[in-house]
Amino acid sequence: MKRPTLSPTPPDSPTTPMLDFVMGALSPLNLVLALVGVAAGTIIGSIPGLTATMAVAVLVPLTFTMTPDSALILMGAIYTGAIYGGAYAAILLNTPGTPSAIATTFDGYPMAKRGDGDLAVSVACLASVIGGLVGALALLLLAPQLAEAALAFGPVEYFWLAVFGLSLIAALSTGDFLKGMIGACFGLLIAMIGISETSAEVRFTFGTNTLLGGVETVSALIGLYCIPVLIDLVAKPDRHLKPPEQTRGFRLIEASRIMLTNKFNVLRSAVIGTMVGALPGAGGSIAGLVAYSEARRSGSKAKDKYGEGNPGGIIATESANNATVGGGFIPTLVLGIPGTPPDAVILGALLVQGVRTGPSLFSEGADIVYTFIFGLLLATILMLPVGLMIGRFAYGTIVRAPKAALVPAVAFMTVIGTFAIRNSISDIAIMIVLGIIGWAAGKRGFSASPIVLGLILGRIAEQGFVQSWTIGAAIGDLWGQFFGRPLSMVIIGFTLLSFLYPFWPQIKRTVMRSPRAQVVHRDPVSRSARLRDLVTLAIFGGVALVGLNQSADLNREAAVFPETIAMAMLVLVGVAILRLFLTRQVTEVAVDGSWLRMAALPLAMMAATFLFQRFGFAVTAVMLGLALTLVAQHDRYSVKGWTVLLASVVGITLGCIVLFGRVLSVPLP
Repeated sequence: MKRPTLSPTPPDSPTTPMLDFVMGALSPLNLVLALVGVAAGTIIGSIPGLTATMAVAVLVPLTFTMTPDSALILMGAIYTGAIYGGAYAAILLNTPGTPSAIATTFDGYPMAKRGDGDLAVSVACLASVIGGLVGALALLLLAPQLAEAALAFGPVEYFWLAVFGLSLIAALSTGDFLKGMIGACFGLLIAMIGISETSAEVRFTFGTNTLLGGVETVSALIGLYCIPVLIDLVAKPDRHLKPPEQTRGFRLIEASRIMLTNKFNVLRSAVIGTMVGALPGAGGSIAGLVAYSEARRSGSKAKDKYGEGNPGGIIATESANNATVGGGFIPTLVLGIPGTPPDAVILGALLVQGVRTGPSLFSEGADIVYTFIFGLLLATILMLPVGLMIGRFAYGTIVRAPKAALVPAVAFMTVIGTFAIRNSISDIAIMIVLGIIGWAAGKRGFSASPIVLGLILGRIAEQGFVQSWTIGAAIGDLWGQFFGRPLSMVIIGFTLLSFLYPFWPQIKRTVMRSPRAQVVHRDPVSRSARLRDLVTLAIFGGVALVGLNQSADLNREAAVFPETIAMAMLVLVGVAILRLFLTRQVTEVAVDGSWLRMAALPLAMMAATFLFQRFGFAVTAVMLGLALTLVAQHDRYSVKGWTVLLASVVGITLGCIVLFGRVLSVPLP
């Protein structure tokens, strides 16, 4: 039986000209909704932990009294603004405001450190607008075709897509590929904590109910990225970012020149984001990392190296993750399958209003869907002035803020963002613990990005692997199930190319036998450094052994994937130890600053998690803010200076509590 094709087409009858839908999107109400939605989404998305999903969910109740097209425009504007807003924290704080901005940190923060944070924000805004427009135009013109392509992805394709995503670690782990792979395995094992989604069996909880729900991805992301930044901030008296010598405005002309230089990069990344966004469940984090990897591969000869402040890295990530907004709406509206988590919230809001999504929506509900699409294009265009203005304000505030006020403010945001996701104080404690682990691992050459990537892709990879393994076992053809499908072979080919990427210079020298090839010689490090590396590798090996031991008592469906990952992790640790003894070389980052201050920050935050229920959130938050102010302050102040500083911290803390708790209805501890 032939499967019916999807063929929603724009209406072309004289009674429903497309111009009517454009004018509907440009109505005064929809203009205001698009503007307010973009501004609100940008502000919420810039706060670590308050993701695009939360930005949409918090403001969904406002749409229940609106018409469906206006409701969609508001939610789409919030969504696209929140995705862009995540770039602010990524660039200025080295902490992704949303998971889709992970790769923005790689070049955005180095640009900010060298004094070009304002330029980085403008580049991110332009890239986001172009990516958003490409995604929205694909939704308008190519929705049926891309939805058909998404239907071709089965469990095995999703598994290989996750493996392809993990292969990008080869491009992300510039310092040490082996340590990047070990970190990814560690992230995969963390993703398996809690109740197995494939067999409903409890795993790796060690008898505590705290871990039954698993480790929340965004909480882990905040901990692994933000806490290490805060620890390093309080360690030394240096300013967080170098303030500019003079006011330079938006630097829009410079940003436009950079965009023209990277025109192929931005278009390629936007197409990648649209295609990945159309795959249900893939999301902006995968799209951003894939686009970044491709940009880095094609721009390896650029003047500024990727990972050291190349604007091309920001362009790739931001154009891709904003293109997923339009791409994610394709399966949501055409198939009724949410493309991304925010799409699931929007789909629920539409169902409340009685709107049924599916192929018939484009014909029977053309006035709703096409008015929304043009409204999404409008919101994306409005993101340019709104994003530039908010970005300039954010940059000026963070650059000029004293460190003693910045540290408690950021720490307070991490607590709010972590708690608001699942209303769990335990998540705050887990976030802090992972932050300490991330800081210590980072000093030993283990980047946080592979760990986070493993955590994000863990569930997708396991579901695809177990489902494909079950199907293959049932039909008696495991090999054919994993390697016999044409689409799978294409993804496997890209995966192999990604894994070979870091070794390509050595392969090229070997094949061509070039006598003039430059060889970098590194002197062996001290015995104590090698011993520290050996201990760190042994700890990761111990984690793998614990994973194998815990898997032994699980049923086969729940055990097969963690066993595979734990064994791979053991092999990688063994190879890394062997390399350590053979080369006597170590990848590490020197620890510089006050150990007392570095230890005081996570201890103060952990103490606050136990005091929230005793003294209440407001009192404890003020106490935490004052404590972190003392930890972060290195300079001597007069009595008046201390009074102003402490009063400012208290005022900011209480003001944020009112804003989030009363105005935005964000859950607080």
